[in-house]
Amino acid sequence: MSADESERDTWGPARRALAAEVAERFFLRGQSKIAVGAELGLSRFQVARLLEAARERGLVRVEVSPGPDVDAARSAAVRDAFGLRRALVGTGGGDGVAALAAALLTESVSTGDVLGLAWSRTVNDVVGHLSRLARCTVVQLCGAYSLPWRRDGSATAVFRAAALCGGDAYPVYAPLLLPDAATAAAVRAQPGVADALARCAALDTAVVAVGAWEPGHSTVHDVLTGPERRRLAARGAVGEVVGLLVDADGGVLDHGPAHQLVAVGEAELRAAGDVVALVRDPRRAAAAAAVLRSGLVGTLVCDAATADALLDGAGTVR
Repeated sequence: MSADESERDTWGPARRALAAEVAERFFLRGQSKIAVGAELGLSRFQVARLLEAARERGLVRVEVSPGPDVDAARSAAVRDAFGLRRALVGTGGGDGVAALAAALLTESVSTGDVLGLAWSRTVNDVVGHLSRLARCTVVQLCGAYSLPWRRDGSATAVFRAAALCGGDAYPVYAPLLLPDAATAAAVRAQPGVADALARCAALDTAVVAVGAWEPGHSTVHDVLTGPERRRLAARGAVGEVVGLLVDADGGVLDHGPAHQLVAVGEAELRAAGDVVALVRDPRRAAAAAAVLRSGLVGTLVCDAATADALLDGAGTVR
């Protein structure tokens, strides 16, 4: 630098204005460095130096955001902590989880796909947020119960989604859990049920809710007797998804209810293109962590409080 340059401000208003114009053309208009230089009488090297200096001096500030409905930092942290294909942490609480999952289905389901929906209030809410969906086959992943506090029918979400997209619907008119394995096998063999479950062998996307092994947090838990609940808890049950019970290490329990279910099987879930798990209650974080460790799930959609509980449980520094 010459003595004259050291005594004057080489980054005065003229140079700042030039750097700002270069940055505006490059970042906002999408012009190449060569094109910017040609129009402003600069070399490509000069353009590159101005762009670098503009960022260093704060003339250009880069902000990256996936949108107001997604917490990018938490999403990446949960994904990495549990080795998931992806995690989407919503910013809008419980209803935000349903809306975010609906947007994901709109984005990811393709024409001709097989979409599986579990019987769940959360899954019903997801379908309620759908405004469009590619034409696909919609299948119910598991049976259901008519419980006093449940006003949603077992096939509600399946028929709503199929009507929206113009695809075929395959409901399951049967209980989730039968008294014994023989009865469950007989029900699974019934034509309507068999037709639905057969399509689970070709699932492109399965949407499920995670239950915790506590009263009010798992359908299976709530329909079993006290001794049965305690026996399964003693064997390690902490989480549940479509009736499959999972221990804290992610092992799927091959006991009792596993053979009495009218539901998609573990093998079909593992073979699916993607299994999207929904959690919108931090009290289910330990159960969700267990299900994530099982390898059954590729995508998690949850709220920020659940994400924080998951990360705390995994010992992730935030």
